[in-house]
Amino acid sequence: MRFAPLVAIAALTAVATPVLALTPPTASAQAAAPALRAAPVSELVREVDIPYTKFTLPNGLTVLVHEDHKAPVVAVSVWYNVGSKDEPAGKTGFAHLFEHLMFGGSENAPGSYFTPMRNMGATDMNGTTWFDRTNYFETVPTPALEQALFLESDRMGYMLGAISQETLDLQRGVVQNEKRQGDNQPYGLFEYAQLEALFPEGHPYRHSTIGSMADLDAASMQTVRDWFRSNYGPNNSILVLAGDITPEKARELTQKYFGPIPAGPVNNPAQAAVPTLPAPVRQTMHDRVSNTRINISWAVPGLTDPDLVPLSVGASVLGGLASSRLDNELVRGDQTAVAVSSSVSDFQRVSIFDIQADVKPGEDPAAVEQRILGILNGLIANGPTQDEINRVATQYVAARIKGLEQVGGFGGKAVALAEGQLYAGDPEFYKKTLAAYASVTPAQVQAALQKWLTRPSFTAVTLPGEREAYVEAAAAPSGANHTPAPPIERVARMAKPEIGQVANIDFPAVQRAELVNGTEVIYAQRAAVPATKIAVEFDAGLAADAPSKLGLQSLMLDLLDEGTRTLNATQLAEAQEALGARISTGASMDRSVISLDALSPNLDASVALLADVIRRPALAPAELERLRATRLAQIAAERTQPAALANRALPELIYGAASPYGRPFSGNGDEASIRSITEADVRAEYAKWIRPDSAKIFVVSDKPLAEILPVLNAQLGQWVPPASAKPVKDFSAPIPATTARIVLIDRPQSPQSYILGGEVLAASGTDDLLVLNAANNVLGNDFLSRINSDLRETKSWSYGVNASVAGFRGRVPYLVTAPVQADKTGPAIEALNQQFNDFLKGGKGVTPAELQRTINGNTRRLAGSYETSGAVLSALRSNDLLGRPDNYPETVAARTNALTTAQLDAAAKAAIDPSRFVWVVVGDASVVKPQLDALGIPVEVRAAATQ
Repeated sequence: MRFAPLVAIAALTAVATPVLALTPPTASAQAAAPALRAAPVSELVREVDIPYTKFTLPNGLTVLVHEDHKAPVVAVSVWYNVGSKDEPAGKTGFAHLFEHLMFGGSENAPGSYFTPMRNMGATDMNGTTWFDRTNYFETVPTPALEQALFLESDRMGYMLGAISQETLDLQRGVVQNEKRQGDNQPYGLFEYAQLEALFPEGHPYRHSTIGSMADLDAASMQTVRDWFRSNYGPNNSILVLAGDITPEKARELTQKYFGPIPAGPVNNPAQAAVPTLPAPVRQTMHDRVSNTRINISWAVPGLTDPDLVPLSVGASVLGGLASSRLDNELVRGDQTAVAVSSSVSDFQRVSIFDIQADVKPGEDPAAVEQRILGILNGLIANGPTQDEINRVATQYVAARIKGLEQVGGFGGKAVALAEGQLYAGDPEFYKKTLAAYASVTPAQVQAALQKWLTRPSFTAVTLPGEREAYVEAAAAPSGANHTPAPPIERVARMAKPEIGQVANIDFPAVQRAELVNGTEVIYAQRAAVPATKIAVEFDAGLAADAPSKLGLQSLMLDLLDEGTRTLNATQLAEAQEALGARISTGASMDRSVISLDALSPNLDASVALLADVIRRPALAPAELERLRATRLAQIAAERTQPAALANRALPELIYGAASPYGRPFSGNGDEASIRSITEADVRAEYAKWIRPDSAKIFVVSDKPLAEILPVLNAQLGQWVPPASAKPVKDFSAPIPATTARIVLIDRPQSPQSYILGGEVLAASGTDDLLVLNAANNVLGNDFLSRINSDLRETKSWSYGVNASVAGFRGRVPYLVTAPVQADKTGPAIEALNQQFNDFLKGGKGVTPAELQRTINGNTRRLAGSYETSGAVLSALRSNDLLGRPDNYPETVAARTNALTTAQLDAAAKAAIDPSRFVWVVVGDASVVKPQLDALGIPVEVRAAATQ
């Protein structure tokens, strides 16, 4: 991306500059809020440019190339112009099934693609399917680019000979478990109802992308082959290369690897009109949820329609901004809802405008729905203000600028170019969208809302209760189609190229300084985009909670950005939106943080807001009561969510109730504690933990430290610590020894069981855990790990299994997560124990191939691991937390290259003991308990409401 030189903020704001004049909320405010001047949106938009070269191979493959030599990596992104909207009746889910199959190996690269990708050190690697497209992407070290292109071209042109009946059945089972995992979530069936209501029979967007289990089971080998041949040719594809490459080299390599692939049939993606319902449609659903949820939806035009930006702006004004009308009226105002939103989900042919509200317990859903419609009708009748539009546009442009720091991944520059080419035939379509946001008027927004949202809508009300039966909830897949197909005649191809020498990471130089009050500043520079990230960390975290006041630390942090002594909650949100800034608060187990994500041209005003939040929070009683109600609703919601339920139960089981780590990892606490917290408690918590002598400031910016320090000193340098001694967290309570046991949390109607197991290791986060983590890459913390390969890639019982060492500063837990289909819950725990015991005690330790794969992956991936300012900031913070040197990332490669299988085996055996694992299983006890009883491990059954 190219940015014009940044001039002084005064010059940027000299003409047509939005000024947000903020009136103090009370006459007694100690300081008047400053007028916040922001760089104009039009000025920011003109800065954004992604230069590219475009060419087309003779076989029809469109290639886009963007040079960015800031890091020795290249993003490879392949987009196929086929998605679920292109699936005919009876073949729903085929596009998504093929996304999985194309990771399963090709004719000249057999076996899982995760193996060579891990070996080359790929980062940001994934594949996704949506209504309009299928894509595959990875960011690789420059010396690995040729191998990556060989692999992508092999699955494009040499795929079918590698798909066996066994592979098809395996990935069919994995996809079905992915579907169960989504269906198992609260409100997990809403999308199906929404699509079927908004789109008539036969409409391309009527079925979900993941498809029907019956259709997937019916897929024969020949049907799958025909689908591939019809849709995945080079002439139906776009290849984007972004990063450390020239157009000349890109042309040479793409012709070499993709040029021999013959063109496929001409694919004409499905056309689709925007349907209008003949009359309003209502549906009442029941689910095991804690809050009634209201959804109101319309089908609206696709992403190239001129009405889409006005509709998106209108959605943000209504319920997208933190200062949105629905937030102000329903959440902050009459407090009848605990969460609201409105948004436009944009697709190529159509989009969906959706309003959502979670009703506060005890409130009347019908009355809340009428309030929503009244607010919407007011917006349609009168339109938005220019100030609201300015704030929406600034937020959108700011997010786009910050996202384009990355060359690949889910939202980087390769994605921007590919989406424009695929959907609009124009790689620079992102510029048209940015310009539309910068120029949209209140009248245009009002006209679009009047045109599209005065049509009949679909309203769904999901009530707490027993979920209605649905055909897809079968515990086990039905019989798959095994009709044989003739063998594929393979075509000879060149050998897979080797990977060149990958240089060690050059981590940005870390500089340290102090503010005039002694607060330490840790800084690194990243100059790709005009953005600054600041994290002010305090030595507190969720572990700072007293046992009688669980949730107090996080509740206090939540209150900080809900108003200051000069700005109420709405004014504070508006100020951030006007600046394109985002202030957020949060906590890990060991640290509390107040963060700023800002555009550098608006840095001075953004840091002034940050300082106001840190130094002068209002901690208003009315806001405390509102957030208390919201927190109670969040705790109730956690008791309906499989993962959240398990994470509420396990910490106390392994750490004990007396440990600061032995409480729900969410930090939300429990009802009794939250109800008991007073305003005095909150103010005392703030005074105790949020103080300059307990703080460190981490900064990553395009601006040099010499320009950052004066800004920080002006706002935070005069912050004086209190006279009292700094608080210290008490970790003196002994951690109890554990033995194998199972706690089964009964969650009826669960098509999948969520398994969370673990133990507390003897090690602490400040110990050197590099060898243990490398060993665990083989055992549990990698797609290719023993446990994921077994439960997902061999047995297809799960969509994904993981085991990892959590990044706590003190004694660390080893945690195993395994969502599995309900009828395999007991066998899954048995299989996990078998894998752990084989690895640790059964003589099946790390193999030479696994060692080399781990060494290659853990060293080569360093090149792409610190591409963005966010990744660098995270490294600065984790290095400080865990006591590592500033150049720690640069030390990893040499130490990793020296590892041996014996070292990895010894580290794992010394640390992990599966006989001490405590297992929490969230599932339907009527289905699961007999399976667990058969394991011979003590089983305790608990109700979800008690967690």
